[in-house]
Amino acid sequence: MSRLRWLLPALILVVWLGGAVPLSGLGAKLSGLQENDIAAFLPDSAESTRVQELQVRFQPVESIPAVLLWEDSDGIDAATLATIGDRLRAAADTAEEADALAGDATPPIPSADGKAVEAFLPLSPDLGDDLLPVVEDLRAAIEIDGTDSFVTGPAGIFADFSAVFEGIDGLLLLAAFGVVLVILLVVYRSPLLPLLVIATAGLALTAANAVAYLLADGGVITVNGQSQGIASILVVGAATDYGLLLVSRFREELRRHESKYAAMRIALHRSWEPILASGATVVLGVLCLLLSDLGSNRGLGPISAVSVAFAVVAALSFLPAALTLLGRAAFWPFRPRYGVEPAAARGWPRVAALVGRRPRRVLAGSVAALLAAAVFAPTFDAEGIPVSDAIQGESNGVAGQDALGRHFDAGTGSPTVVLTPEETWRVVAETAAATDDVAAVVPFTGAPPVADGDPRVVDGLVRLDVTLDVAPDSTAAVDAVQNLRTTLDAADPEAIVGGETASNLDARESGARDLRVIVPSVLVVITLVLALLLRSLVAPVLLIATVVLSVAATVGVAALVFGNVFGFPGSDPAILLIAFVFLVALGIDYNIFLMTRAREESAGPGTRDGVLRALAVTGGVITSAGMVLAATFGALSVLPLLFLAQMAFLVGFGVLLDTFVVRSLVVPAAVALIGDRVWWPSRLAKRPPSAKLSSPTRADTPVRATTSPHST
Repeated sequence: MSRLRWLLPALILVVWLGGAVPLSGLGAKLSGLQENDIAAFLPDSAESTRVQELQVRFQPVESIPAVLLWEDSDGIDAATLATIGDRLRAAADTAEEADALAGDATPPIPSADGKAVEAFLPLSPDLGDDLLPVVEDLRAAIEIDGTDSFVTGPAGIFADFSAVFEGIDGLLLLAAFGVVLVILLVVYRSPLLPLLVIATAGLALTAANAVAYLLADGGVITVNGQSQGIASILVVGAATDYGLLLVSRFREELRRHESKYAAMRIALHRSWEPILASGATVVLGVLCLLLSDLGSNRGLGPISAVSVAFAVVAALSFLPAALTLLGRAAFWPFRPRYGVEPAAARGWPRVAALVGRRPRRVLAGSVAALLAAAVFAPTFDAEGIPVSDAIQGESNGVAGQDALGRHFDAGTGSPTVVLTPEETWRVVAETAAATDDVAAVVPFTGAPPVADGDPRVVDGLVRLDVTLDVAPDSTAAVDAVQNLRTTLDAADPEAIVGGETASNLDARESGARDLRVIVPSVLVVITLVLALLLRSLVAPVLLIATVVLSVAATVGVAALVFGNVFGFPGSDPAILLIAFVFLVALGIDYNIFLMTRAREESAGPGTRDGVLRALAVTGGVITSAGMVLAATFGALSVLPLLFLAQMAFLVGFGVLLDTFVVRSLVVPAAVALIGDRVWWPSRLAKRPPSAKLSSPTRADTPVRATTSPHST
């Protein structure tokens, strides 16, 4: 029998460790399936998507334009212009050798001020991971001494995005695991235990990436660099959090039971329900993103759900198996001794005592502080940002876009495309030309052009290329396209507008629709999960209300610091939705940890004393878990992408606010005031006063924890 007790844990370890190598091989291929073009994520009903589908009929050979630009503040002389022609031919040869050329380059086009020259080189849209090296080769091929050269436009910008996401598998995970290791070493003061927890997170990440690759390769989900990075951080943080809860309970039971097997059996019995409920909450919450119109959000939902699911599986299988085999040795040099209680903790028992003595004051003060921050939430700027501002740090594509705007019409490299019926194309063209922020309207004549310069007609449609006088990736351009659509509706309702800028506009409008649909869906789903877990209708409503208030306060603080402290130019419209989903789902986690323990502790002394005892006992582990999760999401800021830096702050700050204020003060104080009624309609809410045994925990005395803060 004793042999069987260690054989099962050993087999579990063999399965996990044996599968790590083939799974990591699959997961390594995931980045090769990324699609970072916003047009790939738009719904089929979007106007820009319809234009993209019809546009192929006019130009069967699809391409992604690379804008080659040379700039000299002293002016481009004839000799330099001749050299530019040579460099342009060399660039075309370079692209052709890489099998990346999709058409002929245009001749060099000097600017009106004589200080810049541009040319267009069409590249294949199917380059994928090869786009970055091709663009880098082009940048090297067009260099001229004494002249600044750029490869910008959609090809240059997308290549620079690819360069950013190259760090996901390296720098991002290194930062995440590094910060987790430091925190765990401080918390546990043990060299072995942090490695076990990190190994749990690493194996969960390996399995999650492998499954995500299979789903993406099969066309089930669409993955971009942002979703892969966020999901990677999520699995590390979630697996570490669940591991902390199990380790804390195992240490507690080792002091009560001499047998490590008995201690783990009870620890698992007490931990599996909150861990599973927590994981289910996050999984169901992020799966609500499947309701999104944007493919990028729909892809983030399943990949995040898979990540959290494997975090739960690893925390309930690999980690218990490893801890069972090692027993007390896992905590060396501070091994928990059977029958020896740790010294009385001071921190969290004192917080519990404070809440017990003055629950009304604590609740009123905490809620007032959260409301004061939440007041600023409506001022959060989520109207969108220029794509060029999304990349932080140096970018040749971004610098080239700025240079392009100094010497040419800013929208030259990426025209807006209008498709209109043949009968009304002249009226539509005149109306478009008279619209604000439109620099030029040119009918598409094809290659070779049709006779007399008339526009090419395909299936009764004419294509007009509209050049804006503002940068095509800017918010001003998005507003201009929105105005153009409104204006053209009056000229001909059948005229439709597409192109890069129109895609950004459709993404913004889809994001606003997603916010209206997904936010209530997440709240309903998580409320149902809490009702089933806590067997109550009152407690879930209370917990959801506190988390929503916490999210509002987080957004309010972000509204204050993003512009005034960090100098951010604005935010992507999608960030509020994604931050809300993660903050609600993850914030509920800590309330689940607290309230499941409160329900357990309330069985005898009553809810008021039970929640105070739960706060004292779980304070250390939940705080540690919150710090780990905030730190792991903070690792997103190491990548030079504005969206990820803002997500790092929103989720990191929000988790800390929820951990130290909502879960530590607001929820315990509210539950202490509501009492047994918080469990209505379960039996705990119907106990007669005589059933509530006197508790050794009094409101006017410190609460004694069964574990010390360091034991977590």
